Amino acid sequence: MASMVSDATQDERSANLVTLLLAGGRGSRLYELTERTCKPALPFARRRRIVDFTLENIVRSGLQHVIVASQYRAEPLEDYLQAAWSGRLGDGALRLRRGSDLPDAELGYTGTADAVWKNRADLDGLGAREVLILSADHVYEMDYRPLIAAHRASGARITVAAQPVPREAARDFGVITADDGGQIRAFVEKPAAPRGMPDRPDQALASMGIYICDWRWLRDMLARDAQVAGSGHDFGHDILPQAVAAGDAFAWVWNSERGQPAFWRDVGTLDSLRETALLFETGEVPCALPSPDLADLEPVLSRFGMSTTVGGLRLFAPLHSPSGKPGWGVVEQSVLMDGARLSPGCRLTRALIAPGVTLPEGLVVGEDPVEDARWFRVTPGGTTLVTTQMLSRRAASLPRTARQGRFRFFQQMVS
Repeated sequence: MASMVSDATQDERSANLVTLLLAGGRGSRLYELTERTCKPALPFARRRRIVDFTLENIVRSGLQHVIVASQYRAEPLEDYLQAAWSGRLGDGALRLRRGSDLPDAELGYTGTADAVWKNRADLDGLGAREVLILSADHVYEMDYRPLIAAHRASGARITVAAQPVPREAARDFGVITADDGGQIRAFVEKPAAPRGMPDRPDQALASMGIYICDWRWLRDMLARDAQVAGSGHDFGHDILPQAVAAGDAFAWVWNSERGQPAFWRDVGTLDSLRETALLFETGEVPCALPSPDLADLEPVLSRFGMSTTVGGLRLFAPLHSPSGKPGWGVVEQSVLMDGARLSPGCRLTRALIAPGVTLPEGLVVGEDPVEDARWFRVTPGGTTLVTTQMLSRRAASLPRTARQGRFRFFQQMVS
């Protein structure tokens, strides 16, 4: 009987927890990749999308109510979520809330905290006691239930999931200083000189952008913040520092999942997107691929059936050009996104090929950064992004004879 009461209590508490998925950002550091769609909807790891990782975590954790706060280029994301995830989450569990469509949001969402505030009617209507706030553009595998349990046990108003990262990398995150009991004593958003952990000075404790909060407390915080003219209405810059100053914020350090080291990546840059995708191709990541409901989705595959990443060095043959002549292609440490097509004579090194691109015969990318920078986007980390628009500009400027000459030279080299 005690077990039945405990289970019922747990079910009731889970029913009063509402998940709010922040999916409205453009992903400006991905540049041309997000001109037509938002970052969470970008293809990643064979027919999947970046958002699939967080949705899989939500399903695995048994969460019952999900509000998706979308905004920038929202249509592709919303269509995909309806097709791939509404069935797995159950009837009515998925609520899509585009910022520009809300009654009091003429300008849409103006920050992460503002996105929660402007969905307060749904949170109130669902009887939320707690709200779990997640980002839709991170790649990781996590069961949220231990985080939820830790939050409830600590008595915190807000609990922040955190993970140690190298100090140099911590400049891109919010950095936490916590005591032995988990209470956050200091928090700095994207510091120039991150503070190392006491027992691991080469590491800093970074916020993962995952928060669980008591809704009544958070609602009051957001109501006050909404009236502050100079506020950015952002969790990292505005809400969390106030919670830390009041002693209301705790950190939950995530070290492992299913007995494996915890894996989490923010794929918000061209370098991190390419490098993380390569880890999945080579099997070097302790993170399972999500399983969206793909039964009713039209497969988007290249003619070679390889809309995927390519690690190491790989030769493709034969590749057939429109003229019917066979050729070879060489691809190394590169990512071909959905619908990307190789043509004979291509050599790619550390390249990121955007969805739908057809590479012309003899294209060489990644061997001459100065030449690449004339036509494509080259990052400081050595990733070269190639899009259809970039190739069109190059084709209009580069003499046809020069393009053909490169291909003939490559044919001679491999013959």
